[in-house]
Amino acid sequence: MHGLPLYHVHGLVLGVLGPLRIGSKLRHTRKPTPEAYGDNPGSMYFGVPTVWSRIAAAPSSAAKLKRARLLVSGSAALPVPVFDAIRELTGQAPVERYGMTETLITVSARADGERRAGHVGLPLDNIHTRLVDEIGNPLPDDGVSIGSLQVCGPTLLDGYLRDGGIRPAELIHGWYPTGDVATIGPDGWHRIVGRESTDLIKSGGYRIGAGEVEDALLLHPAVHEAAVIGTPHDDLGEQVTAFVVADPVTPEELISFVAERLAAHKRPRLVHLVPSLPRNAMGKIQKKQLMDD
Repeated sequence: MHGLPLYHVHGLVLGVLGPLRIGSKLRHTRKPTPEAYGDNPGSMYFGVPTVWSRIAAAPSSAAKLKRARLLVSGSAALPVPVFDAIRELTGQAPVERYGMTETLITVSARADGERRAGHVGLPLDNIHTRLVDEIGNPLPDDGVSIGSLQVCGPTLLDGYLRDGGIRPAELIHGWYPTGDVATIGPDGWHRIVGRESTDLIKSGGYRIGAGEVEDALLLHPAVHEAAVIGTPHDDLGEQVTAFVVADPVTPEELISFVAERLAAHKRPRLVHLVPSLPRNAMGKIQKKQLMDD
């Protein structure tokens, strides 16, 4: 059961071709609304963080998903508050996973194993991952170091169709650069920080993951949605800037709220209260549009 777009690897390859390959029934809700998910019985539900966030805000629909065998989230990191809310409302934690069109699924929590808030799991069999810094040096799997995530394994693409032929992917000694930044713990669990171009903020010598700040903002009872980016700052290089959809609240209150929960350098220096956040058809927030604004 899902309502994801059918021209994307998540909705089409995994959400349609996967069930059909094993003879499973499939229901598509057309629109991924909480009501559509709750009113259509299924054993496994696919969603992206935006879908799960909206379901978490609709307790009556969420309660109907208690019947499911698996709730699956992908396409972007699931905010910790949403993970916790879904677990409380449905009685089970979502299975998170990580992948992209060029690699298919590479890292995932297991259906019969641990599901850890804020993390996407362990590499699949025969998949290898590593983190590197700005000049390509490997970083340690210490759960703290934030680096560019690279992947290698049998699921990598052969190349891109271009001008009637195949243009090989630009690998780095066999490793595919995903464009995402992550941390890897000593136990191999991966935490996706986000896109290197928009979710890694370099401020005053610190490397700050936007997702951590977003999770802190979402804990505030007035906040419905949050997106954090780095914007230019004369002294710091970049400053933490938040765009927030919320009930009446002041920017100063939100800045203080985050400062009480995270290190001082991670607090937003600017908070913009907005009526909505720009999203694509998959429900992903389009942070480059926020940068343009």
